[in-house]
Amino acid sequence: MKFPGRRKHKHYFPVQNKLTGIPQKPKRGMSQSYVVGIDQTLVDIEAKVSDEFMAKYELKRGMSQVTSDEVTERLYDELKANDLVNYEFAGGTIANTLHNYSVLADDRSVLLGVMSENIKIGSYSYKFLSNTSSRVDLNYLQPVDGPIGRCFTLIDSSGERTFAISPGKINYLQPDFINENLIKNASALVISAYLMRTQTGETMTEAALKAVEIANQNGVPVVLTLGTKFLIEQDPKWWQEFTQKHVDILTMNEEEAEAITGISDPLSAANKALDWVDMVMCTAGPEGLFMAGHVDEVHLRETEREYLDGSIAEFNRFEYSRPMRLRDCEKPVRVFTHIQPYMGGPDKIKNTNGAGDGALAALLHDICANEYHKINVEQSSKHEQPALTYSSFSQISKYANRVSFEVLAQHAPRLSRGLPEREEGLDHAYWAQ
Repeated sequence: MKFPGRRKHKHYFPVQNKLTGIPQKPKRGMSQSYVVGIDQTLVDIEAKVSDEFMAKYELKRGMSQVTSDEVTERLYDELKANDLVNYEFAGGTIANTLHNYSVLADDRSVLLGVMSENIKIGSYSYKFLSNTSSRVDLNYLQPVDGPIGRCFTLIDSSGERTFAISPGKINYLQPDFINENLIKNASALVISAYLMRTQTGETMTEAALKAVEIANQNGVPVVLTLGTKFLIEQDPKWWQEFTQKHVDILTMNEEEAEAITGISDPLSAANKALDWVDMVMCTAGPEGLFMAGHVDEVHLRETEREYLDGSIAEFNRFEYSRPMRLRDCEKPVRVFTHIQPYMGGPDKIKNTNGAGDGALAALLHDICANEYHKINVEQSSKHEQPALTYSSFSQISKYANRVSFEVLAQHAPRLSRGLPEREEGLDHAYWAQ
């Protein structure tokens, strides 16, 4: 991991002769931390098509619709045969997050889901595998006899976007493929709301709930990203109860925050969500990013920035504190931070899909860095506080904000490289704060 794990070291003071009078501990390998995520494996395909093409496949212009596997295969073959495909990207909310995490951390993450057991070179399954970081461990994917999901974005002559979705076998992950040891030794388990609303006969929800139960029983933080307001607003009470019972960290955008809390103000919505979870991250488009969490009174650190007022007065006063679980606080205090979009946001936003996933990847990197450091430098004073993260609310928000900027500035939701090692306003030395 880039911090505080493996690095290229320069030894300015080499020692040739070891002291013989001091007992030497046996060398051991550095223990690694990792994050596990469950997702519906799919590929996002974008193509420009004619009005005749839309009519041929009976697609409703400007709408999102489900297509059968048979229709999807014919549609895809015609797009490829006529060279109409603009982009094919590996997709999925959690898969995107894990890919970005592994790119940022240069370390292992594990994806659980399904994958076609018969893969042709150049097919969408092949695209998924070839566009996923080699640091994402795909060895635990369940093989299925059939296609993974495909989400087509079809742009017609007027520029209108029509969505055709073929779920394939994405919701058939079996509970038996959930490895208990893998979950209970992870630094975090990441899931999305999409996993909890599958159809009769599909097994993804059962598999995801099994993984969540294992994580809850072993104290592994469960991170839930809401993914879409349309799913949440169907039954907000159910989601409130689910997060309170099973989730430690909740991530969402401002629309999803309003759907689950009924509150339109992102800061107030984050505050309400702290009734159910330990930590909240809320991206709010041009308003920037909000974070909220709990800290024990004895570990509060006051900000050096000016105080910010919103629906909560001076809400960022203790943003230099490190987040904690509520159960680890004797006298819990709610702490908040906010950051404007990095450099005001990109000059041209090429893609809004995946900005929140990028921010989540940065948060996961910090959580895993904390676990890594705790395992390998257990005597460090850093761990006298039972914190969830390695860094403060303020510093995590800077990191998450910067990653979101990178995603917004490119067409794909997945990073092709990590952030620069040093740049103005984002020196990696700040992780020591």
